[in-house]
Amino acid sequence: MRLKDIQDIFHNELDEMYGKDEVNSFFFMLTEAYFGLERFALALDPDFVITKAQETPMFSALSELKLEKPIQHIVGKAHFYGLEFLVNEHTLIPRPETEELVQWILDAEKNNTATETLRILDIGTGSGCIAIALQKNLPNTKVYAMDISENALQVARKNATSNDVSVEFIQADVLPLEDLNVFGEDELKFDIIVSNPPYVRNVEKAEMRKNVLEFEPDSALFVEDDDPLIFYDKIANLAKANLITNGSLYFEINQYLGKEMIDLLEEKQFQNIELKQDIFGVDRMTKCVR
Repeated sequence: MRLKDIQDIFHNELDEMYGKDEVNSFFFMLTEAYFGLERFALALDPDFVITKAQETPMFSALSELKLEKPIQHIVGKAHFYGLEFLVNEHTLIPRPETEELVQWILDAEKNNTATETLRILDIGTGSGCIAIALQKNLPNTKVYAMDISENALQVARKNATSNDVSVEFIQADVLPLEDLNVFGEDELKFDIIVSNPPYVRNVEKAEMRKNVLEFEPDSALFVEDDDPLIFYDKIANLAKANLITNGSLYFEINQYLGKEMIDLLEEKQFQNIELKQDIFGVDRMTKCVR
């Protein structure tokens, strides 16, 4: 069967659900993943034919897309800050907004001429995308990362290996932690602590698509409506005790809780508090200094 005919089937069955441009994006992600074909290949050879056996994963993917399964889970990978990451049902799919958080940190550190090793901690690392992107792009850095899910950490460790970086991962639930000695280093202090913790209130589920609600881990997304800043409160307390003087704390935040985040950080006496909007123009990240 011609790939062009399969592409037409994708549009006929998916355009109403996703829109033509997104369906095209899905189709070419699949042909690259399954057949190693670049996007331009079909334009050069519109009569490109695949075998019956090769058709099977394409139509299987079509069925999964009709169920709103994320394309990243179908192909098993996602791209983040120019790097490729394995993803599955145990990890959040990396978002463009989180790339902006990484960029904010890199911009702040690009003129850092300190000779001592920069120590960074990523809390709630998931696929490892933040920790790995920072380790890849910041020289003379030691990156630590933790997550409550061992299944997520298995993915993160593979991603560190495939991206040729060394990150120290550990399984831990941050909420009951009294300190950050879980890494086995006495009096460990960090220059930077960063976190993209669960921040979506249950009341906001109505705004979310099925591809998120049914296929990404609830534990990495949702918090109770009556205590939506529970993770920020805990991590800020740990940061006060475990950041060096003038060390920085970065958060990705709920777009509806920017003011509440500023109030929380002020209450804990952090300095130089900044609230930053993302590419979509909503409050999405904070930075402050111990």
